[in-house]
Amino acid sequence: MQRLPRTLALASTILGGLFLSSCGKSSSTPDQGSTRANVTAVTTVAMIGDVVGQIGGEKVKVENLIGEGVDPHLYKPTANDVKKLQAADIVFYNGLLLEGKMTDIFVKIARSGKPVHAVTDTILNQGGYVMSTGEDHYDPHVWMDVAGWAKAAGDISESLAKFDPGNAAAYQERAASYTAELKKLDDYARKSLASIPEKQRVLVTAHDAFNYMARAYGLEVRGIQGISTESEAGLKDINGLVNFIVERKIPAVFVESSVPRKSVEALVEGARAKGHEVKIGGELYSDAMGPAGTYEGTYIGMIDHNVTLITRALGGEAPEKGLNGKLSR
Repeated sequence: MQRLPRTLALASTILGGLFLSSCGKSSSTPDQGSTRANVTAVTTVAMIGDVVGQIGGEKVKVENLIGEGVDPHLYKPTANDVKKLQAADIVFYNGLLLEGKMTDIFVKIARSGKPVHAVTDTILNQGGYVMSTGEDHYDPHVWMDVAGWAKAAGDISESLAKFDPGNAAAYQERAASYTAELKKLDDYARKSLASIPEKQRVLVTAHDAFNYMARAYGLEVRGIQGISTESEAGLKDINGLVNFIVERKIPAVFVESSVPRKSVEALVEGARAKGHEVKIGGELYSDAMGPAGTYEGTYIGMIDHNVTLITRALGGEAPEKGLNGKLSR
């Protein structure tokens, strides 16, 4: 039996209702040195699925469970999801309790012998990088810091190479090329966000999904809700943020594609009632990427969109079409 990833060890119970009792030990592990034309990788969120696809190329078929505009904090796995996980050759998930309602299933599958990888385990074990609000209450939104997500990409590359050693060189080559693209994105984010006037480098959003971005690129962030969208925003939270926006004369606040708009709209109305006009600067991608098949539906496109939108709405300088000239809005 393989050692469970550290984040899986946080689960205290095993979910049995959806799981087939015949799971048994996985037979999908290839022989050492073998070459597989098609590895089936099941991922939880698109940010992971895209990176697995970029590194795996034609050698890996990616099946992602949680689609665009869907909040992974609240997502409840279906029986079909469990079947896909059981049929997979290898499973990648975020960890840090992002997929809180699925954790017990990952524990069960890992104990059956199937390779199950939390892509944040290495940076969690390094210490000091992962943010939290208290004991074991980790902030899972690591992908908002491009340099941090590049480490996750390295984990994915190593996991694929270990599982499928016959194609290890191909995975490593693609990972090196992709990491170079991430370095360009990281540099673009740093330069663009630094162009925002210092007093206006405040990012107000629906929930606390942008703390890693703030730390990496010198922003101050305020979220109406906490790290998980399971928490509800109260009137006190709204009023406190309204006063903050008015006092700091914040020019724009932002909605998120996977979180209802009503709390952010309440901020706009509250500020207006106090004599300050604040606009909705646009829709950010936080816990989900853009539509599949679009530039914003890739990890690089998602971050390019967020950085460009934030920069321009808060008074900084960034090209309208973003880093690669591909943004659609």
